[in-house]
Amino acid sequence: MLLGLSNVPRDYAWGSTTLIADLEGRSPSGAPEAEVWFGDHSGDPADLADGRTLDAVTGGSLPYLLKILAAADPLSIQVHPTIAQAKDGWAREAGLAADDPTRNYRDDNHKPELIVALSDRFEALGGLRPIDDTLRLLGALGDGPAVNALRAHLTGEGGLRSTIAWLLSGDADAEVEEISAALATASALEFDDTLSAIRTVAERNPGDPGVVVALLMNHIVLRRGEGIFLRAGLLHAYLSGLGVEIMAASDNVLRGGLTPKHIDVPELLSILDATPGIVPVLQPGDTAVTAYPVDVDDFALRRVTLDGQPVVVDVVTPAMVLATAGSVTVAGADAVAHAVAVGTALLATDETTLTLSGTGEAFIAQPG
Repeated sequence: MLLGLSNVPRDYAWGSTTLIADLEGRSPSGAPEAEVWFGDHSGDPADLADGRTLDAVTGGSLPYLLKILAAADPLSIQVHPTIAQAKDGWAREAGLAADDPTRNYRDDNHKPELIVALSDRFEALGGLRPIDDTLRLLGALGDGPAVNALRAHLTGEGGLRSTIAWLLSGDADAEVEEISAALATASALEFDDTLSAIRTVAERNPGDPGVVVALLMNHIVLRRGEGIFLRAGLLHAYLSGLGVEIMAASDNVLRGGLTPKHIDVPELLSILDATPGIVPVLQPGDTAVTAYPVDVDDFALRRVTLDGQPVVVDVVTPAMVLATAGSVTVAGADAVAHAVAVGTALLATDETTLTLSGTGEAFIAQPG
């Protein structure tokens, strides 16, 4: 069975006013449009053509949530727990109301994520940069007291973890202001793109300690079709651009800056992986089907480029086909072609192969 899925964009403040509208080929609504959800998550299950929502079919059992994401402003810096950490946190907060602003855990699941760029440029922060590289970057900010204090924390016994604790504790507000001001004139050929991105972060989040946390993170620029996988414990934030995102079906987020929302510093530090290192960029292949390898069982994602010739793919259901460009049709075992409008999806519940036809681009999501 093949079921058409659609949804209304969510109007988070960081959302773009144009990117999703342009993708769907319609006039902008005038409001921020941040995410379109294709899943059965209780927060916003996808709509079916008959007026029901997807959870009526699946019972809320989908292991993944597929989204279109469109960022005009930086999202909050955040990190997600492992399954064990989520189960422990969920049990500890059992007495809190679901809408308690101090609640950290919304369920007992982990939330690894994969995002693939749809725009020609998608910017993100992901993972913590090696300290020696960050010390070179700080050279562009001069030798003021705040910058020197940051250097001292980075090279001290606690390294990155204690530096982040200091920045988020409220004891470093003066240093945050001074470092943010130094960004305005900072320049270094090696880091100019990164410094430009963090300047934008600072302009849109004045006085936020997350601005300096962002300075410690890898600045990642994705081109269309490139992706990054963000495992549990990895600090990250999306800055700008349009992408397809898939994640485990969870809403567990621990925030680390760039937000007015609740930040639980001890809990954040307890699940943070402060090991520095790069986040590998997953490259698109030169064949019709590109797989993006991830080391979780909750989801798998493939990109299909169509040039007029049918492409047959094996699938594990429940699987979704999300159209992101051109003209896409999908057929199951009965060979009946279903058109999938750009910005909408199709759910396959009992198929083993799907045939995609047309010209354009689509993404196939399924359990891992």
